[in-house]
Amino acid sequence: MRVLVTNDDGVTAPGLAALTRALVKWADVAAASGGPRHEIVVVAPSSNFSGAGAAVGSVSDGTKILYHRAKVSGAEGVEAFGLDASPALSVIAGALGAVGPKPDLVLSGINHGVNVGRSILHSGTVGAALTASQLGISALAVSLRSGTTPEPWESAAELAVSLIPLLGRAPARTVLNLNVPALPLHEIRGLRWARVSGAGLIKAASGAGVFEAPNPPEMEGPAAAEGAHAFMEGGPGQEGEIVLTVGSPFAGGYGGGGRGGGRGGRHGDGEGEGQGAGKGAGEESEDPTEDASLVAHGYAALTALRGPRADDDRALFALLDEGLAEAVAPLGLAG
Repeated sequence: MRVLVTNDDGVTAPGLAALTRALVKWADVAAASGGPRHEIVVVAPSSNFSGAGAAVGSVSDGTKILYHRAKVSGAEGVEAFGLDASPALSVIAGALGAVGPKPDLVLSGINHGVNVGRSILHSGTVGAALTASQLGISALAVSLRSGTTPEPWESAAELAVSLIPLLGRAPARTVLNLNVPALPLHEIRGLRWARVSGAGLIKAASGAGVFEAPNPPEMEGPAAAEGAHAFMEGGPGQEGEIVLTVGSPFAGGYGGGGRGGGRGGRHGDGEGEGQGAGKGAGEESEDPTEDASLVAHGYAALTALRGPRADDDRALFALLDEGLAEAVAPLGLAG
C-alpha cells in the first residue's frame, strides 16, 4: 500500500510529523511480520494554508509549482516534499505522478484544532481528503482538539493508523473525518460514529462604522442580508470595517481544549487554538450524536463525508422535472 500524507498547517508542522512517524511504525510492523512493505510519501504545503478548503488557486496549462525537499522530524527516511501550493493542489500533484505512483490512500493532518460542524466546509485538512476522493482515492482527515501543552499528537496519530485497515476495505473514494480530544490515548472514552453538527467558528459579522446593523447573531437568511445591507450602504468609495466574532464550536462549559483552557485564537481550520470556557455569541446546543459534542465529552468522533456529487433527492428531482420547461420557456429553449 502506498500512502500519501498531507496537511494544511505546512510540511514542518508537528501534527504531520506525528502522523508520519506513526505510519512508519505501522509499515515497520507490517514488514517485520512478513507482510508487504508499505510506502509512505509526504506531499504538503510549504507554508500554512489553514482555511483553504479544497481551493487550488489559479491554474492553467503549464502552471509550475515550486517545491523543496523537506525532512519530517523523527521520520527522516520518508521522502517528503514541501510545495508552494494549497493542500488540495498538493494532493492533486502527488496523485497524478509528480512524486511517483498514485497512492492507495491519503491521510491529511494532524490538524491543530478540530474540524467539526460547518468548519469542515472551509478546512484545508478536510479539503485535501475530499480532493483525493475526486481522484478515486479513499482518504482520512485527522484533527486534534487544541488547548493543552504539550499537545497529545500521538493520540490522534495512533487512532488514525488504527483506521487504515477499515479505510482500505471501504469502497473507493471513501472520506472519513476523525476528530480527537486533546487527551492521552488511555483517557479517551472511545471512538464513535458522529453526525456533522451545526456548529461554526464564525458566530457573527458586524460593522464598526456609521450605521447600526439590525443584525443580531441569531438572524439568518434574507433577514441577515437585509441587516448587512443596512450597515453597508453608503456612497461609492466609502470604506469601513466588518468585525467577525469568533467563538467555540462546542456548547457552553466545554470551551477549552481537552484538560485545560484555551490559549488565544487564530484564523483557519476548526476551533483555532483556544475557545474560552463559556458560552458566547451563537452558542451551540448539544446533541450527543454530533461531532462537536462527542469530542467535548472525551470521545473521538468519526464522520463519513461525501464530496461534490449530484444530489439524488427524489423530491428535488420531481420539482426540477416540473419546473425546468417553465423556467426556460421564455428563452425559447426546451426543458
